[in-house]
This record gives sequence, C-alpha cells and structure tokens, in this order.
Amino acid sequence: MTDHAREALELVRDSSQFKWYVIPLLLLVVYVYSVEVERRNWNVLFGGLALWGMDLFNEIWNSLVFHVTGRAPVWGASGPTAYQLLIGLNIEICFMFAIMGVAAAKMLPPKETRIFGLPNRPVLIALNSAAAVGIEVLLNKAGVLTWDWSWWQPSFPFLIFLIGYVPFFAACFWVHDLATVRAKAIAVGTILGIDAVAVIVFGTLGWL
Repeated sequence: MTDHAREALELVRDSSQFKWYVIPLLLLVVYVYSVEVERRNWNVLFGGLALWGMDLFNEIWNSLVFHVTGRAPVWGASGPTAYQLLIGLNIEICFMFAIMGVAAAKMLPPKETRIFGLPNRPVLIALNSAAAVGIEVLLNKAGVLTWDWSWWQPSFPFLIFLIGYVPFFAACFWVHDLATVRAKAIAVGTILGIDAVAVIVFGTLGWL
C-alpha cells in the first residue's frame, strides 16, 4: 500500500473528522436544486443529478481498484475534510460535483448554436473536461488529490480527461437534452439506481 493510500484510508468514515461547515454546504446544495424545482427547470435539475451520479459511479470503481490491488486507488483524497466518504471522495468533493452539474447545464446554449463552427455540445464537453483536469492537476500539486499510478499523472492527462470527466459532462448534456421529463427521470434513476446497488453490495462486502 502506498503512503498516500494509507493516509486517505485512515480518513474514510472517521466521524472525528466532522466539521460543522458541512451543514451550510449541504444547505447550499439543497438551495441550488430547490431553485431549479421552483422554476420547473427540469433540464438543469436532471442534468445536474446525472453528472453527480456519474461521479459517484467513478468513485465506486475507484474504491474497488484499491480493494482489488491493495496498492492504491486511481486517485485518493487526503488532507483536512469534514467527512471522508470513500478513499477518493470527501464530502466537499461530493457537494462540489452536485453543484458542478447544475452550473454546466445552466450554461448550455441552444443545441443549434455552433462554437468555432462546430456543434456546441461536443465542444463544451471537451472544454469543461479540460478545465476540470487543469484544476485536478493543481490539486495534485497541492498534495490533496493523490495519484500513485504511472498512467494517471499530470504528465499523461489523457485518461483523466477521457475517463475522469468526459462521461460526466456527456451524461449531463444528454440528460438535459432528452425530450421529456419522464425520459430524464428514467435516465437519472438508472444512473443513481446502479450507484445505490453498487454501494449496498460492495459496502456490505466491505470493499468500499
């Protein structure tokens, strides 16, 4: 086990790490979504939930990588936190992704709008993903987001881009653009349902 993995593992679900600022952060997330409910802005609401659900899916398989290898997760979260949910996910990151999806969906232009002469959805997926990777590199350099595998490093950011973020924004925009509220609800329900089953099964086995 790497030193980084050991440091992150020691934080996982340690209630002594709790800090009160998590409560106003939770209320901020609730407020962000309640605004979209009030406005009946289902495109943004479900788009935001889709991105958050995709992040949770990534965090689950990341924890499984650590369980299977016994060496390190693909990424680990270390440093001060109000609560560490999984080896690569603290409560601050969880709340951040919950809001990120809403923000990304709210900034979407109409589908017919073109950027650099190209359809805007693929361009925005690429730009948002590249910006997120850039922030992750800074967090890695700060020592609070650790990478212990040679193929997941600032010098080789392609997998971080393709696996770490492209699916997030692709799911967010796809759900946003679905024709009916029912279709959006089914898509998000499927994503979150898979997450829930995985958490229950692997959590019960003690793999998370």
